[in-house]
Amino acid sequence: MYHIVEKRNIWFTISAILVLPSLLFMLWSGVTKGQLLPLSIDYTGGTVWEVSFDQAVQPADVRQVFMDAGYSDTTVFTVNNDSTVQIKFKPVDIGQKEALRESLEAQFGPLVENNYRSLGPTIGREVSQAAVVAVAAASLLILLYIAWAFRSVPHPFRYGVAAVIALVHDVLVTLSFLYIMNLIAGWELDSLTLTALLTVIGYSVNDTVVIFDRLRENIHRYRGESFSVVANRSIIETGTRSIGTQITVLLILVAILVLGGATLQQFVATMLVGFVSGMYSSIFNATQILAAWDERSLFHRGGARKTSNHGATAPA
Repeated sequence: MYHIVEKRNIWFTISAILVLPSLLFMLWSGVTKGQLLPLSIDYTGGTVWEVSFDQAVQPADVRQVFMDAGYSDTTVFTVNNDSTVQIKFKPVDIGQKEALRESLEAQFGPLVENNYRSLGPTIGREVSQAAVVAVAAASLLILLYIAWAFRSVPHPFRYGVAAVIALVHDVLVTLSFLYIMNLIAGWELDSLTLTALLTVIGYSVNDTVVIFDRLRENIHRYRGESFSVVANRSIIETGTRSIGTQITVLLILVAILVLGGATLQQFVATMLVGFVSGMYSSIFNATQILAAWDERSLFHRGGARKTSNHGATAPA
């Protein structure tokens, strides 16, 4: 049998390395910029410009015009049809707007301005605050629900705490990737990236619960074995299913990442990293947290405790 739980010091160390960039960046950004995340104009305020052309245009080509002009955080989406796009970028004055218009018309022909408006930072701040509250509330509800669902095993509250810790791990790993890409390619947290983070949270918990459910069954089935051994057995029994399910999703995301174009690149890449982190935390973190809690030791020391007849733990 593979000793996955007994090697939790390795998995915890890897996780610490993966989440370190996000923690360091939040500390540095909070001190120097007054904000913890690299926010896009969706949350800091900016300009929304909707224009139509006589021909179909690709959002990536339109975005390239703005990037060449120095607006690297611009996002472009097709609206209604292939000849109408919505462009979000940082505030500009009249002269800069006209220069951008001339560049667009030089490449794509005459354009018609459908809408031009500015977004204040207040709206973005309210949206970001609501997102944080929503994630916190969801985490609390997940903790309480899992604690209730696993009430038939000893210390059900631990299962909820372990699932939430794994969830936070996945968010921090995904943010680490976003921070690194912010330094490399100027990526920022926009509404699509926030959607990807929320999706990662839901998917991560789902995979963790699958392993916990098998652990609940095995605790009653193998009463004479230590908790670590039962936990290790449960991970191995569900590992093929967990990895197989994740791989099918990852293959689809990779296909979209390669063929979906530049406008979907950040969204899909963020979700891809989050799903890989979710697969890792479900197998190598969540159940190991339970084992560490049971043995009263963050790192395995070989002092396993055996399960009693009613499923509780007692010194070996």
